[in-house]
Amino acid sequence: MTRYAVPCGIIVFCLLAYWLSTQFDRVPPILLRGMQPADFPQMVMLLIMALAVLVVVFDKPIAHDPIPPTVWISLGLFVVFVLAAQVDLFLGLGVFAGALAWVWGERRAWAIALVAVLSPALIFLLFDQVFSIRFPRGLLTSLWYG
Repeated sequence: MTRYAVPCGIIVFCLLAYWLSTQFDRVPPILLRGMQPADFPQMVMLLIMALAVLVVVFDKPIAHDPIPPTVWISLGLFVVFVLAAQVDLFLGLGVFAGALAWVWGERRAWAIALVAVLSPALIFLLFDQVFSIRFPRGLLTSLWYG
């Protein structure tokens, strides 16, 4: 019975997302080039629901190994990221990246520090300098933006 829970949950989520997409504003026909704004998300939701039905129909039940603790800790780190991102997005990314590297088995302090500092810095520089996307101000971004 539990093998139906995930596909049914996906279908319920897709139905909710489909309904939300019906609330999008429609573009007048004179301005329309291609699809309406709601058309693409609705097609994606229908595809995902069809795939979930196929999983129910064709997927054979198998016994899985228990989920290791590192998976649960990694999921918990998302909560830490969300909380730290309230102070600064890149502080949250750094804490998340460093903690995730440690949880997954990295024990060299310099490597964890490199991941924690270099990953958010490269992401920030790529989006800020290359794509010209400004991030919300926070503890570290305020230092950069002045």
